[in-house]
Amino acid sequence: MLDFPALRRDMVRDQLAARGIRAKPVLDAMRKVPREAFLPQALQPFAYQDSPLPIAAGQTISQPYIVALMAEALALDAGDKVLEIGTGSGYGAAVLAEIASQVFTVERIAELALGAAATLAQLGYRNIHVQNADGTLGWPQAAPYDAIVVTAGGPEVPASLKAQLKTGGALVIPAGGHPGRQTLLRVTRTSQDHFKTEDLGPVCFVPLVGKEGW
Repeated sequence: MLDFPALRRDMVRDQLAARGIRAKPVLDAMRKVPREAFLPQALQPFAYQDSPLPIAAGQTISQPYIVALMAEALALDAGDKVLEIGTGSGYGAAVLAEIASQVFTVERIAELALGAAATLAQLGYRNIHVQNADGTLGWPQAAPYDAIVVTAGGPEVPASLKAQLKTGGALVIPAGGHPGRQTLLRVTRTSQDHFKTEDLGPVCFVPLVGKEGW
């Protein structure tokens, strides 16, 4: 039997802290959330390796470092309401829910949305709300959000998501002109009509599919 808690602690030390992840709430969340629970049983032994892994419907669960990097870039506070686009297995939502007050997460693939909701409920999360819909349009009924994170790469930042971000809030998204290569961006809403964009480095995500994506 694998000692998953020990593997998780090693992952946080060797893959996250050693690479410069410093936010204590993020490190604590990554130590707590059982990544193995969000993987098919055959892949659970590889849960804490330094790479993305395949899940259902041809999608992936992101590399732990990328999950932590994006969560840290949001600079979340405990009372924040977060929108996640691309629920996938639900792992990222669980990490966010350990830090923020409420997480609203949208997944376009019904199989993944149902599976993630079941896993998150089984693990006892009551502050995560899952919706099967076009994530490029956000979740306007629950807007505005203190932070938004997108776990798939789009050609540009969807206007609908920018409109649902509170002033002072951050939106973290992989974006670029090629479905397989993107730049990780942090877009901060500085006023009603103005946004500041920062380049956080090159990344590679599955395509963001939808009305305001590919």
